[in-house]
Amino acid sequence: MELISKNAAKQSEILGSIEETSGEQIEEIVKIAHEAYEDWSLKDISERVNILRHVYDVLKDNSASIAELITKEMGKPITLAENEVRDTLKNILWNLDNAEEVLTPEITYEDDEQMQKVVYAPRGVSVVISPFNFPFSLSCAIGFQNMIVGNTVINKPDPNLPLLTELLDKLFRSTDLPKGVQQFVYGDREVGESLVNKDINMICFTGNTKTGEHLYKVAAEKMIPILMELGGSAPGIVCEDADVDKVIKGMYAKKFSTMGQLCHALKRLIVHESLFDKIVDSLKEIATSQVIGNPMDRDTTMGPLVNETQLNKLVEQLEDAKAKGAKIICGGNKPIEGENYFEPTIVINVTRDMRIWNEEVFGPILPIVSFKDEEEAIKLANDTIYGLGSYIYTTDASRFERISRRINSGMVGFNNVAYSAPYNPFGGTKRSGIGRTRGKWGLMYLCDIKTISYDKKI
Repeated sequence: MELISKNAAKQSEILGSIEETSGEQIEEIVKIAHEAYEDWSLKDISERVNILRHVYDVLKDNSASIAELITKEMGKPITLAENEVRDTLKNILWNLDNAEEVLTPEITYEDDEQMQKVVYAPRGVSVVISPFNFPFSLSCAIGFQNMIVGNTVINKPDPNLPLLTELLDKLFRSTDLPKGVQQFVYGDREVGESLVNKDINMICFTGNTKTGEHLYKVAAEKMIPILMELGGSAPGIVCEDADVDKVIKGMYAKKFSTMGQLCHALKRLIVHESLFDKIVDSLKEIATSQVIGNPMDRDTTMGPLVNETQLNKLVEQLEDAKAKGAKIICGGNKPIEGENYFEPTIVINVTRDMRIWNEEVFGPILPIVSFKDEEEAIKLANDTIYGLGSYIYTTDASRFERISRRINSGMVGFNNVAYSAPYNPFGGTKRSGIGRTRGKWGLMYLCDIKTISYDKKI
């Protein structure tokens, strides 16, 4: 079976195709990964980091080609694709620069007779399964963290971007990274299912919650650890003292960047009734000024959704809202017939039985509701099965602290200060995942923590 690469902006244009990885190939790939682990895991971390710096250099030298394929296959405007590549390289570099210090063995107790020490040991063969929305970041950044700690990696990126996967595969192979330390497989859900049921030691998955719940069961049956960053329905609480003019552009970007296909995007806006009309009008002004078109054009701010499946689900969610009384302030249309474009859409008169409220909306639709007091805002914010990101807009720092402690999410943003950074842990609560990526917490999560006791009398 072949994976067909289509131009996200023009579905009739075939960019190429890649043969799907067969079951026999997966067996061999897993075998090679285990063989590579025997040597890779025993190397000193400084040696692994030095080898991986060369891989980093190769990826950096090919930044333009990587960004171009992200745009062509996924539809992200080229300026945003370039940002993804640049930010991912910064993330990788932070890990290369800081891993040795983070993973330094820790002495927990010592006297004249004994010493107790904790070391961070690699786990083995780690499978990394990543989605389409940040295809370079979510495959390579987590892959690098695994390799740094001493794991070997079998990487299965999203099947919508086979040519990007092929490019990354070739780039890794062109370096002096030992054979089997990083391997790529090509395929859809069936290939992933085959892979995770092989003799592996860890699963690292980024994607939708339904698939994550299934993989959780697979990991439980195998008694192996799993790292999952799943869906989100991040609330944004706009308090009555918010500086609207200062935060409105950032607020818009937190929802509509990458065409709303962002796990921790602002997906439910909860606005104090005194600011409701101003917020709605201001967001409408920004939304209607967007340039929708060819994502390779540097003036374009809104490209297409990745595929027809994503578009159809979005339309279904909006139709459900309209049928239940929602009002569309702007957008709601497919501006280019036959392609996967969708206008930035703002919806009010939203009720809690609507799909756009209680499901993850992975596209450019923003529901906005009002609240009267802080208690109501917090209740609305926590009215979700998810708990990835959240945002609070206020000019009162003490209010921010008070509300942030009561929001059930893994990350909270204050106004336009971003929490997504290489040195911060990234992940959520409830059905938004298990474990953390990024920062020292991401590195440590990929390790087995081993206690070693020394007899100093010998």
